[in-house]
Amino acid sequence: MTETTTHPAGGGGEETAPTVRPVLHYTAKNTWLNDPNGLVWHRGVYHLFYQNNPFDNVWGNMSWGHATSTDLLHWTEHPVAIACDEEEDVFSGSIVVDHGNTSGFGTEEDPALVAIYTSAFKEGSAHQGTQAQSLAFSTDAGMTWSKYAGNPVLDRGSAHFRDPKVFSHEGPAGSCWVMVAVEARHQQVVLYRSANLKDWEYLSTFGPANATGGEWECPDLFPLPLDGDPDNVKWVLVVNINPGAVAGGSGGQYFVGDFDGVQFTADPDSLVPADADGNVDLRHCLWLDWGRDYYAAVSFSNAPENRRIMIGWMNNWDYANSLPTSPWRSSMSLAREVELATVDGLPRLVQRPVLPLDCGEPARTIQNMELHDALLQVPDAVPGSAQLIEAEILPGTARTIAFRLLGAPDGSAATVLSFDAVTSRLTLDRRNSGNTAFHDKFASAESAPVELDDGVLRLRVIVDHCSVEVFAQDGRVVLSDLVFPLPGNLRTDLCVEGGTAIVRKLAVTALS
Repeated sequence: MTETTTHPAGGGGEETAPTVRPVLHYTAKNTWLNDPNGLVWHRGVYHLFYQNNPFDNVWGNMSWGHATSTDLLHWTEHPVAIACDEEEDVFSGSIVVDHGNTSGFGTEEDPALVAIYTSAFKEGSAHQGTQAQSLAFSTDAGMTWSKYAGNPVLDRGSAHFRDPKVFSHEGPAGSCWVMVAVEARHQQVVLYRSANLKDWEYLSTFGPANATGGEWECPDLFPLPLDGDPDNVKWVLVVNINPGAVAGGSGGQYFVGDFDGVQFTADPDSLVPADADGNVDLRHCLWLDWGRDYYAAVSFSNAPENRRIMIGWMNNWDYANSLPTSPWRSSMSLAREVELATVDGLPRLVQRPVLPLDCGEPARTIQNMELHDALLQVPDAVPGSAQLIEAEILPGTARTIAFRLLGAPDGSAATVLSFDAVTSRLTLDRRNSGNTAFHDKFASAESAPVELDDGVLRLRVIVDHCSVEVFAQDGRVVLSDLVFPLPGNLRTDLCVEGGTAIVRKLAVTALS
């Protein structure tokens, strides 16, 4: 095995914008990446595979890149794992640990890792114009891969059948592998099962439902105990969509329901009825993230202690190929641990960022400070570190609570995270954040409804050079956006307008 680089988030190479490469968010050293693929934990190591162009920093030549980590924060980039060739591009998919050696690629004592990916067949191949599911396998813990000679293993003759997520399922008939994939342009999730990962039997179809304004991609299906109760397990179906997300362009929606080994059935409260014209109010759908830059999110297979950990692509197809970075382009989100909790009487996902176990001492801590129509300057962001802001604020009589992030020293520019106490909406506004002119769809403001807990606004904000991820009310609402501040724009302010608020807690910590 030869490692190409070791770095927190893909560092190295000639940088045209050296201040914006993130510290805790994975980037490839000098190439393009998009969807996370094949997320798997194996022998104490988290493996992140991903859509990668090995030859350029724009989309194309789709292959599986590869990085590993022991803490989900600091990553080692490895050579390309599964490469495109003259027959196929290697699109998204998943990896399982074949513990029972059902595929025959390994042994029961030393199980193989098996990747199930989409072959996007090129002109001149026997399957040209179609997308079908194929296998690759590794017998050295994910470091080298071989494509299965019998590919493809599942072919519907479709041009848009892709993104298989496979998991092991124990049901009344015993153990089997279950695949969820999509017929992307029909807005359908299709389910199959197999005993050996090679021969697949159709089970059922889910959809269209809720947001259907674009192609469905990158599905995921997994069980979670409600409120931690192992006797009350629900199933969550994640379906990413592009375009047609609530903030515009790309995004991820989810449904809560039940899976009986054959069919997923969404709970009625997960479904949004269409109006007389067939339109669905996207604000009533269930979204993983209300921002512009969290897409193709999927979860790890085989994660220890039955944790459900997800990573998404931190980008949006509206402007993905135009981001003002070089030689690298695009990053992953922070890893997020997801749980299912009762929110307003209904089962809903909550998400919490995976952060260092020891975040260190805060640069500043404030407790029980009263602010009346005031601006409070807090520690600036630090180059080479991410910034963690943790706050509990009682808005009181104030109309607006706002953090100005990555601001200009003179206050002329900033990314603004604001809570409007009258409308109960949290807004992340990057219209005056710095460099927004590289694409006409980039400058934007995203908002989400937020209900206070006993009058308290709780925020956990991670600012990492070119990104802002906001986890509100203990992760019930999430907003994620890319930003490209101008050099030297590091100032952070807390602003209270229209009355008096009490800062019950504010801690600002540099993470690296």
